[in-house]
Amino acid sequence: MASKIKVKVQLKGDIAEVKSLMMHPMETGARKDPDTGDSIPAHYITQLQFTNNGVTVMLINCSTAVSRDPYFSFSFSGAKAGDTLAVNWVDNKGESDSTEIVLT
Repeated sequence: MASKIKVKVQLKGDIAEVKSLMMHPMETGARKDPDTGDSIPAHYITQLQFTNNGVTVMLINCSTAVSRDPYFSFSFSGAKAGDTLAVNWVDNKGESDSTEIVLT
């Protein structure tokens, strides 16, 4: 299955500017199904991790307060062309996704 994570990185010297988009419903558990009136179960990313060559550069703990298809942007130093940036998330249902890109 293809990853539902999109990542773009722009290198400026040794600074990597990371932009990422996670395709995820991020349900809070508070919404009701319009047809049945039943509560839609909570389904949200609990942890998102970015690693550069195996070293964590960003670790995010999420909750139901994060919107559907969350977008995260950040920068970190010490990056260089050829490094591998890996992204992975885990949600409250135990599902996960990951992807990696080589910095250019």
